[in-house]
Order: sequence, then structure tokens, then C-alpha cells
Amino acid sequence: MCGICGFADQLQLEEKHQVIEKMMDKIIHRGPDEGGKYVDEGISLGFRRLSIIDLEEGRQPIFNEDESLVLIFNGEIYNYMDVKEDLIEKGHKFRTKTDSEVILHSYEEYGTEMFKHLRGMFAFVIWNKADNSLFGARDFFGIKPFYYGNMNGSFIFGSEIKSIIEHPAITKKVNLTALQSYLTFQYSPLQETFFQGVYKLPPAHYIIYKEGKVEVNRYWQAEFDNDGPVRPFEEVVQEVEEIVQDSIKAHMVSDVEVGSFLSSGIDSSYVAASFNGDKTFTVGFDYANYNEVDEATELAKQIGIDYYSKIITPEEYWEAISKVQYHMDEPLADPSCVALYFVSQLASQQVKVVLSGEGADELFGGYRIYQEPLSLKPLTNLPKFLRSALGGMASMLPFDIKGKNFFIRGSKDVRQRFIGNAYMFTEEERSKLMLKGDFKQYSPTDITGPFYDQVADKDDTTKMQFLDLNMWLTGDILLKADKMSMAHSLELRVPYLDKEVWKVASQLPLEYRVNKTTTKYALRRAAVKKLPQEVASRRKLGFPVPIRVWLREEKYFHTVKQAFTSEAAKSFFNIDELVKLLEEHFNGKKDNSRKIWTIYMFLVWHKEYFEGTEIAVSIEENESSAS
Repeated sequence: MCGICGFADQLQLEEKHQVIEKMMDKIIHRGPDEGGKYVDEGISLGFRRLSIIDLEEGRQPIFNEDESLVLIFNGEIYNYMDVKEDLIEKGHKFRTKTDSEVILHSYEEYGTEMFKHLRGMFAFVIWNKADNSLFGARDFFGIKPFYYGNMNGSFIFGSEIKSIIEHPAITKKVNLTALQSYLTFQYSPLQETFFQGVYKLPPAHYIIYKEGKVEVNRYWQAEFDNDGPVRPFEEVVQEVEEIVQDSIKAHMVSDVEVGSFLSSGIDSSYVAASFNGDKTFTVGFDYANYNEVDEATELAKQIGIDYYSKIITPEEYWEAISKVQYHMDEPLADPSCVALYFVSQLASQQVKVVLSGEGADELFGGYRIYQEPLSLKPLTNLPKFLRSALGGMASMLPFDIKGKNFFIRGSKDVRQRFIGNAYMFTEEERSKLMLKGDFKQYSPTDITGPFYDQVADKDDTTKMQFLDLNMWLTGDILLKADKMSMAHSLELRVPYLDKEVWKVASQLPLEYRVNKTTTKYALRRAAVKKLPQEVASRRKLGFPVPIRVWLREEKYFHTVKQAFTSEAAKSFFNIDELVKLLEEHFNGKKDNSRKIWTIYMFLVWHKEYFEGTEIAVSIEENESSAS
């Protein structure tokens, strides 16, 4: 696991060296073991290494036989030995034992078809010295990050934005388009980032840069293939069990010790019970319903694995928020990212690599919201006009009564009611909240619509899964997994997010994924072979965090109120609306905790990256351009 960065521009050679060193220094946490760079008139490449495979010879950049191609790579290729054997038979000569070199020779041999041969997580760049072109790519599910910008005559890229903004071609400005979408989704759902001019390369895409032009193309798509005959359930469960075990085994390839995260839920528990390692790690809070430590510890004892745990104090949590938002690069309002920061810190004291359970919910149907289409069928089977009428009547009721929300949600199509696992502010709410400016306005369905269009012929639960695979998984789940683990120089591997596992999961019929009484049905049945029944059946918690409780305590209420009335807040938001949200929650009138957290995380992030020196610059510039 490593960090990469680089640029193609017209800077003088001496300045190129200075800039790439600054960029590398910003991501030293991703690779504290050593650094490497390659600089010529056309390109500057930087690399920070966390040594996992071929500890002695795995340095980067890496060159091909005639040194016409230069590679920097972040990630792991789990089938690299098989691919390497095939490439050697085709005449390629290897200088190292690393998985990195497999990528380089695969590109030589197969070009953009290389991804058919790779199994793993990756973000890489290959520079072709012969024609001054750059080829880069991001893995199938977006496990590893890849950011880029093409501005002011410079093409700049990196594993983290904090590295990219070190380049002199970048002028730091808050992207208000990203802010207004973030207020709804709790993460940045667009390819645009919070920094104007900096973009994310989407998962399963490659990028080509040549002569100042950027071309981005998709090379793979996670498609559901579950329209065939339904096979016997036990046969399918056996197939799920075999492929998950195969993936866990593949993800254990390492020259250093591998540990595992462990919560009380099935996803990490199944991995921890299967990986044949010695150490597990978990964190919790000293609050009822917010502590998974006891259950995780009990499971570790049952399966005979060492366990390391930590209770996070409120003081520790709040003190870490600024560091967390700095490492995130963009604001993320998922409170569990701070818990992930601490469990990564705990694990990094013992191991360099951990396995984790991300992706199981999206692949196998794990979120409880995926059951909603089944419960809404009595309404959604009705004619549209009748559903709409019932929903309209329910919405006019002046108070909340049992069943009101059922009729309102049932009156809507799935693309209207589901934008993902978080829905913070509606369009109406954010228009009251956010100051006016000249930036592109997106409705939630503008962003989610194209994904729904791709699965228009599927059932509603499958549509929801597909949306989460393409948005929530990458924008929230994997973003925090990468950034929080790498903040502590820890490699995090996710065996559920393997394209071979996907081949099996994508063929599961709806009833083997979700029914009225359970989620992840087939996966839970497979997990019983490794776990006690009560663990395999346990409801998902996912690092629950007591922010609702904290925001009703004087200390933290005033901490947030100070941020909500700051000069930065006044530059972006209607302060009266912010304070109203906060006071309603503090006084117990409403649970506004997630909405409050969404705004507060943005303000903490803004302070980390702009520190007051550029407050309101984006608003003012947008307003002046509008006039």
C-alpha cells in the first residue's frame, strides 16, 4: 500500500524536483517506509511506500525492460503470481518479485484490456517516454482513490487532494456545487471535488493524458445477472461460502502479518473467523447501544484469536475530528469515520495490514432499507394515480400518526424515495440553509437518475443496491476506509469487494438476498459454517456513534454553536437556520443530530484547509460573476 502523485507541466527541472518533493511529503503517512521519484522534461512522478510485498526490492518507480515505460502504483494485485507466470511465458522479463511489476507488463501485453487479467485494488499511472503520454486507472469498485486536475497548463494527479494542491498551478477555492450536493448526501457524490478544478477518477475507469488533453473511459461495470433460473438455495449458499473463503485466502498474500477488524456484525465477524490470522481489533463507546466491544471480544475468544479493543472517550473523539477531516481531503459527515480512525490507530500498533468487511452489504443485500420495497408492495402494486392520491392525503395530515410515512413513501417511485443510505437535507431545506451564489444546482435525482436508468428493468431492491454500489460505497464507505487506515500507515483490504465474489453475488435472485425477515440471506447461511448462529443472524450496527447524545450536552452544544456563528459559517450559510437546528436538538424538540453533524463537519474541514484566509472567496467570486 502506498501513495502516488505527479504532474506533467512546463516548470523548470529544478522546480519540478522541489514541487514533487512537497507533494510526496504531504502523503508520507501513506508510505513512511521510503520514497521514490522520477523526473524528466515531460513528467514528474512521486511515490511513498508502505512495504508489504517484496520488502527488499519493491521500490518504485518501476521500469519495463527498455525503460520506455515508468510505473507508480498504489494497491495490491492478489493474483499477481498467476498473471506473472503467463507474462513470462509471453516473453516478459521481471526484475522484482513485486505485484507492481505485473501491472507494467500487463499494460505492455494487453493495453486497455489488461483489467480482464487483474484481481485486486489499485490506482496507478504509467508514463510512456516514447510519446509523452500518461495512462492511469482506478480499481473495479473504487477501493483506492485517484484524484486529478488539468488546469493552467498542468495535469496533476495523486492519491490525495492535499498532495495535488501543493502544485503552484492550483488555486484553492471551495466548490459550491460540491457543497450543495454534500448537504443532501452527507458525502461528495459528484466527480467534482470540494476543490474547484480537482476531480475524482470514477471506479473502473482509466484515464489518458496526452498533449494537454484528458480522456476518461470505463473498462468494467458491476452488472446484476440474476434473471436466469433460480438454483437450489443450498447449492447457492455453498457457492457463496466457497468464493468468500477463496477471496479471503487471496487477500492474505503478504510478506508481513495480517490482522482483521472485528465488530459485532456478520461482515467482519465472518472475515475474522476465516482469515487464519492471530489478531483482531475493535473500538466502542461507553454508552448503552453504542458499544460493540463486548460482543466482538466474546467472538474473538470463541474462535481463539487475540483481540485488541479500545473504548473511545468523548474527549478523544472530539479532539480527533480536525485530524480526521484533514485526512479525508473532503468533508464527510459519517460519524463512524472517526471510530474507524481510532480502530486503525489501534491496529497499526500491531500490524501493517488488516482485513475488513466493507462491501458485503452492497453486494449481498445487507441494509435494512433494502427490505422496504417488500413492505411497500401493497401500495406500489396499486395504480400510480391511486398511490399518489393516498400519499397526498397522508402528507396533509397536520401531525405524525402511525402509517403516515408508509403512505407517503409508498406513493413515490423508488428513484424518488431512495438516494442512498443517507438523506440529510431536501432541496427545499438546503435552499433555506445555503447562501445564494452562481453555481450549478443539482437535484438529488439529477445525480442518481443515470444509475437508475441503467437498471430500469430490475426490481426495486436491485435498483437500490446498484445505486449504492456506484455512489454510497465509493463516496462514503470506501473513502473513509482508505483515508482513515492510511492516516496510520495501515493497509486495509476488503475481501468482499473482489470481482470473483461479485460474479457470484451478482447472480443471486432477490429472495436469496433480502426477504421480509432478514437481509444478506445467502451470506448469513454461508457464515453459519464459521460463526455461531446468533452472530450470523445479528443485525447490523456499524460503529454506532453517540453524537445525538453529545449534542445535547452543554460542552459540545457550545462547541458546535461557536462554529455555527463563525465568520466562515456566515460566508456559506444562513446563520439563523443553523442555530435553529442546533437549539431544536439541544432542547429535545427534534433529533437534528445528523443534519447538524453534516454542517459541522464541513466547517471543521474548511478550517483545516482554508484557516480563515480565504473565507467567502468562493461566494464572493460567484456573486460577482453572476452580476
